[in-house]
Amino acid sequence: MAAACSSSGSSSRIGWFQASSSSSNIGILQHHPWRGSHASSLFSFPKLGARIGSSSGGSGSSGTSSSNRVRVLVCCAAGGDGKTIVIGLAADSGCGKSTFMRRLTSVFGGAASPPKGGNPDSNTLISDTTTVICLDDYHSLDRTGRKEKGVTALDPKANNFDLMYEQVKALKEGKAVQKPIYNHVSGLLDPPELIQPPKILVIEGLHPMFDSRVRELLDFSIYLDISDAVKFAWKIQRDMAERGHSLESIKASIAARKPDFDAYIDTQKQYADVVIQVLPTQLIPDDNEGKVLRVRMIMKEGVDNFEPVYLFDEGSTISWIPCGRKLTCSYPGIKFFYGPDTYYDNEVSVLEMDGQFDKLDELIYVESHLSNISTRFYGEITQQMLKHADFPGSNNGTGLFQTIVGLKIRDVFERITSKQGSPVGAAAATSKV
Repeated sequence: MAAACSSSGSSSRIGWFQASSSSSNIGILQHHPWRGSHASSLFSFPKLGARIGSSSGGSGSSGTSSSNRVRVLVCCAAGGDGKTIVIGLAADSGCGKSTFMRRLTSVFGGAASPPKGGNPDSNTLISDTTTVICLDDYHSLDRTGRKEKGVTALDPKANNFDLMYEQVKALKEGKAVQKPIYNHVSGLLDPPELIQPPKILVIEGLHPMFDSRVRELLDFSIYLDISDAVKFAWKIQRDMAERGHSLESIKASIAARKPDFDAYIDTQKQYADVVIQVLPTQLIPDDNEGKVLRVRMIMKEGVDNFEPVYLFDEGSTISWIPCGRKLTCSYPGIKFFYGPDTYYDNEVSVLEMDGQFDKLDELIYVESHLSNISTRFYGEITQQMLKHADFPGSNNGTGLFQTIVGLKIRDVFERITSKQGSPVGAAAATSKV
């Protein structure tokens, strides 16, 4: 089984690596000096489709044996002179994480795609600058195992946070890892894949901010907070129209997940640097279709390397209905709000948009009234939105705020790398519009 060799940084090493045998460190590559004319590594891979039964932080059978050991040629390439920047994105299933990832990687240039030559069911996405890891890969129980134990994937008991912490820490320090793969098609745990340390590592999924150790590794964090009413409307539209599910089964599915969601997922938003909150519109009385949305971007004050976006006048409280001659929007119209607030005892700034655009090219009118948006040129937000006009949410606040957050993450990256003295960071010039 050959691993693809890549060189994404200023220096590249080929060396001997040995996978650690301890249960909490499985897959972290230990570097050994160059030996002779060949480089190789020994890893214990679980058989394809094997069930790995270890619980969070505990030991368990990995489904491996010495007969399954294979030799892998590894090219270790650091993601730059500085350490990898780690971004955390938390949300429930079906809340738009994939769309956000596509917007984010577009900001950095280059489309993200699965690792070449690897497992076709890999959840990992790699672009020139970013690597996106799905935290479902740290499930310690497969689909059958969760059913047998009576737990959902949201339950910490079904996830290996020790391994998650060790591998994210290793990548942040510039070390390659052998990351497990959770196969969403089969519901089984597949053999691991080699992940090189990128310039920007995004860990997305249910639990990026649940474990305090992992949380401390994050350089920036986002939570996508979809209200129950909107989530229900979206799930009905998807599961009834596209998958043929009954209304009763959808309600039962939501009800079954809600206790674990409330206990383990929703609580993470208190730690996020930015929360994108999606709510029913207030422009249509008693609306229950979820087509017109009110979206709030809640930005924590005092975060390192991050300046909250503001409308017109920083720190003021402003309600703004844009001129209808400059921004086309059909019924029920469009409305913006900006002001200070308190969120989980943290001082925050809130930027809100209710309603939707009809013509995306007119978005530049709104963009010109926003400050601290970290664009490099006039109209960059509008350009990004037009580039992905077919993405979900491109005509409302979800797309607008996801795009802005993507630009802010780029700014965070450039500020950090500049402090590290990286040529990438030093050469980057970000304008504050």
